[in-house]
Amino acid sequence: MAVAQAAVNVFQTITATVGIATQVVYTAPIAYTGVILLSQVTNVSGSTETISFGYRREGVDTPIVKDLDIPANDTVNLLAGKLVVETGDSLTLVGSNGSNLRYLSSVLETSNL
Repeated sequence: MAVAQAAVNVFQTITATVGIATQVVYTAPIAYTGVILLSQVTNVSGSTETISFGYRREGVDTPIVKDLDIPANDTVNLLAGKLVVETGDSLTLVGSNGSNLRYLSSVLETSNL
């Protein structure tokens, strides 16, 4: 009997406009661990905005960056290195404006099978 094989490594690019309510921008899928390679936010407005970025496991939020100022027309990196996101865990974002902050992330999902 043949068994279908899952891809061992899958690359994902995630983009989102950051809202003023906390939103989940990535959740590691079942049987995969996500390795966040890049995570950044760009402020496309003419004034300073703030961003909060967090890690959620089983409903418990852990701040990674809280109320970080992003100058007008600038970009900030939200991670100094890589971050492992285990199956079912999520990344969250909330900003000070509902249209001026743009999120971009690169994720390597690797199979746990």
